[in-house]
Amino acid sequence: MRRSIARALIRPLILAATMSVIPLTGAAPVAADSVVVGGFPIDVSQAPWTVALSSRDRFGGTRAGQFCGGVAVTRTTVLTAAHCMAEDVLGAPPDRVGDLKVIASRTDLLSNEGEEIAVKDIRVNPRYDSVTNSGDFAVLTLAASLPQGAVVPMAPAGDSAYAEGTEALVSGWGDTTGGGAYARRLHAARVRVLGDDLCVRAYPGDADGAYRADSMLCAGEAAGGPDACQGDSGGPLVASGRLIGLVSWGNGCGRPGSPGVYTRVSDVLRALPKAAAGPQKPDRGS
Repeated sequence: MRRSIARALIRPLILAATMSVIPLTGAAPVAADSVVVGGFPIDVSQAPWTVALSSRDRFGGTRAGQFCGGVAVTRTTVLTAAHCMAEDVLGAPPDRVGDLKVIASRTDLLSNEGEEIAVKDIRVNPRYDSVTNSGDFAVLTLAASLPQGAVVPMAPAGDSAYAEGTEALVSGWGDTTGGGAYARRLHAARVRVLGDDLCVRAYPGDADGAYRADSMLCAGEAAGGPDACQGDSGGPLVASGRLIGLVSWGNGCGRPGSPGVYTRVSDVLRALPKAAAGPQKPDRGS
């Protein structure tokens, strides 16, 4: 599982468009260790807010057109990574991708379960910086409603779910080995929220990227291990029943000293209109 930034090893975790013409077994390996080392397959009912973004015209039918992840925050609103909506990813401006859909309530991408819903509106965060990956989120409005049970509340600033050491779950259909083994079935990994000081040391602003605590958080293990990976961009990081992060970028997958970096959802909330933010679950621990 993971995201990708279009720079050497620091990559936003998207699935390359060439996957539509290159067999999975022949995919060019990314420079990374296994991401779902410590990960495991799950049924979508265990993380019903996890959705796949799909364009068969762009990415082919091998994986039902899946190229990024997303998360339902209201019945008609899905969050994903801004870099997933980039023209160099989609081959056109996002509003010109006629078959862009959200696949919901589906564990196996090639099954007939769940539903595929057209995206009727796309709003990329105008503050998104593609160089630093700060503000890496986009808001998709769906043409039809998801079940209420598929929605996850967003954690506001100050929520204890952001506390260092909190266990969180990241889920998606991305690379499970760091070498191009993209999952057909939904996978998840348990990670821990890491302190901002550790994340700043890991990404101080050199070639490996710059961590910005106001708009990012990082999670994983300092020694490496479970992580998101290529193809997981935009997917959810959930702790204590609340959404705290969106898969964004990192140096490889599961590498020691290079934790996964996520868009901080409290920063997303500050930018969202109230209607798009949906209900926020009270933090009973505060």
